[in-house]
Amino acid sequence: CYLICSLVALTHSLYEAEACFCDGMNFCNCSSRHLTAIPPNLPKQLQRLDISNNLIQEITDTDLQPYKELEVLLMNNNDIHSISQNAFQSLANLEELDISYNKLTSMLPTWFRHLQSLKRLNLLGNQYASLGESSLFSALSSLKDLKIGNGNFEAFHRHDFDGVLSLDNLYLNISNLRQYANGTLKTIKPIGHVTITTNIPLLPDIMTDLSLSAIVLEIKNMSFTLHGDVESFTALTDTTVKVLMYRECLLTDNSAARLIEIINTYKNVTDFDLLDCTLEGTGKGTPILKDENSSLTTVVIKNLYIPNFYLFSDLSSVYKVVRNIKSVTCVDSKVFLMPCHFSRSFMMMEYLDLSGNILTDLLLQGASCFYDGYGAWPSLKTLNLSRNRLLSLPKVAETLVHVPSLTSIDLSQNSFGGSSSSSCTWPVNLKSLNISNCQIRHISDCIPVTLEHLDVSFNNLEEFELSLPDLKELYISENRLTKLPADAHLPRLNLFIIRENRLIDFFQSDLNFFPNLTGLDGRNNRYFCSCQFVDFVSKNHKLLVGWPQDYVCDSPTSVRDNQIDKANLPLLMCHKTLVVTLTCIILILGITFILALCYYFHIVWYVKMTCAWLKAKRRPLKVLDREICYDAYVSYSERDSEWVENMMLPLLENGDPPFKICFHKRDFVPGKTIIDNIIDAMETSYKTLFILSEHFVQSEWCKYELEFSHFRLFDENNDTAILVILEPIERSTVPKRFAKLRKLMNTKTYLKWPTEEEEQEVFWTNLKEAL
Repeated sequence: CYLICSLVALTHSLYEAEACFCDGMNFCNCSSRHLTAIPPNLPKQLQRLDISNNLIQEITDTDLQPYKELEVLLMNNNDIHSISQNAFQSLANLEELDISYNKLTSMLPTWFRHLQSLKRLNLLGNQYASLGESSLFSALSSLKDLKIGNGNFEAFHRHDFDGVLSLDNLYLNISNLRQYANGTLKTIKPIGHVTITTNIPLLPDIMTDLSLSAIVLEIKNMSFTLHGDVESFTALTDTTVKVLMYRECLLTDNSAARLIEIINTYKNVTDFDLLDCTLEGTGKGTPILKDENSSLTTVVIKNLYIPNFYLFSDLSSVYKVVRNIKSVTCVDSKVFLMPCHFSRSFMMMEYLDLSGNILTDLLLQGASCFYDGYGAWPSLKTLNLSRNRLLSLPKVAETLVHVPSLTSIDLSQNSFGGSSSSSCTWPVNLKSLNISNCQIRHISDCIPVTLEHLDVSFNNLEEFELSLPDLKELYISENRLTKLPADAHLPRLNLFIIRENRLIDFFQSDLNFFPNLTGLDGRNNRYFCSCQFVDFVSKNHKLLVGWPQDYVCDSPTSVRDNQIDKANLPLLMCHKTLVVTLTCIILILGITFILALCYYFHIVWYVKMTCAWLKAKRRPLKVLDREICYDAYVSYSERDSEWVENMMLPLLENGDPPFKICFHKRDFVPGKTIIDNIIDAMETSYKTLFILSEHFVQSEWCKYELEFSHFRLFDENNDTAILVILEPIERSTVPKRFAKLRKLMNTKTYLKWPTEEEEQEVFWTNLKEAL
């Protein structure tokens, strides 16, 4: 049984170890694995361990002992109710410990006595009611970030923070606090950021202790409904606090009015923030303001929920408190009205952010005193009106032209798609304009020429042809441009952001229109990766922002989705001229070689001869009763014409019996083709008389006669050919293409012209017998 239980335990521990994911950076993630204990067999060199969101109930002395290199330990959201006194003894290098949202009912100083390196400690969401009878944090000399509290926490004792000299962040969730010993928090100096949720009766004592130590004071998730609920903030009249922040709090007309009175007396607080708060009322609370020189310069209001916002109409009671304010942010709060006199009260304001509200063109004109002689926001330099309900860019320009100090305007995420293309007049000092995401299809003349920064991203632009001689930065991403705007006049442009358009390519000729360009962001376009473009951008990539990861080919298909610097294009595409030239040279050489072969092997002769044979074959067969006109047709070389004409013809035609000879010079029909005359002559003659000599073999005329008669007339089985050798001729000298002639000379008896006169009579007798 013991062995079986041991094996089961070992198997279980191995399963739990395998349930964790450990990377090569000494981090193990064991979160949300239904673990009931810390897995044993984790890497000894472990530096970060996350075992949050499990079912662990206790931490023993040995659970963490092997992991001496551990720097981050996250054990939040378990069921831990017990931690041994020496559980963290070996973790001298630990810098972050999170044991929040467990079931610990008490805190022991012995847990932390060896954690001299600990910087961040989270004890939120447990069940302890106090921090114990002795100082819990006295050994934590490096502590900088501390989170304390839960729904059961009831008491702070004077010694609770002994040993804590300073903190960057202190988070106190003590909404049910019943006891607070004065001076408990006073010893911590300074505290960079304090976030506190507590009950109002004890808030004055806490505020007094924090007034000379906190830099940023955040009041979270509290309700101030009565006039006296905010009295505790009078402690900040003389304070180290620079930023007073309300987050997720509830204010009413009464408490808000009293708070404004208190803020007006501050001498050190410069920033006041209302974040995700609710204001119940209609603005009827009337603060009594004295002529105080308040230190407040910055107001931030984000996502302020006012159920009855539409009933707010008079803000005259706060005119005095805003005179020295330099920066106002009021976003996502349904602001639709800012009275002219209220706008004029902001004498020192340089920054105004009214984004995410419901201002219209008409209401903006009212806020800017357009109908009341102007004078709104006399010192304003930066104005943000993005995400409102503005519809006309020319009207906005006309509205703001009399705010002389304006240098930057953000009008993004409005709806200017239907604005007219008329020219506009803007503040003379305007340097920056943002009209991105405004559904604009065409950039009109309603753009100030004084701009140095222009953002027209996220529109539907297909071209950009403006002349902006001072423009240094142009943001035109997410549009429909297919090329760089060479028609625009932008001589001083330094930074050009043209991401996610439809650019196909660009070259030096395009960049020459922007002589001062130092950065071009052309990522995520539809590039056609021609050889010239790939070569150009590879050589000039230092200009490109984000090179090479987001520069990808869209076409041709062979390199689609490849990075431009890795696009391997076909040789034919990149060297088309060279390939065509080489192809032509090879083709010419090939043709020359073929012609040489044809010449050497007499291919042309064979082709012509075949054509002649085919033509002869197509002629109708000789009619049997056709009249034979000649006894013989004579084929000879022109160089042998003297012997033929002066000797042979007279003897044959004038002899006894006389022979009728077809002589081409005399008997060929004018107008007929040579081939037709030759074939007719041979068909109308009983015999064909070939006068063979060296001249005959070399004669082109004789060659053609043989070509046209070769297949049809030179038949081994007939007796129409008579060969007369006029002079000695070697059979080997007869060209191979005259295969039939060579064969006839080898197989048929032929007549040979004798040189001796006594033998010539025999020759003529034999020739006449042959005919």
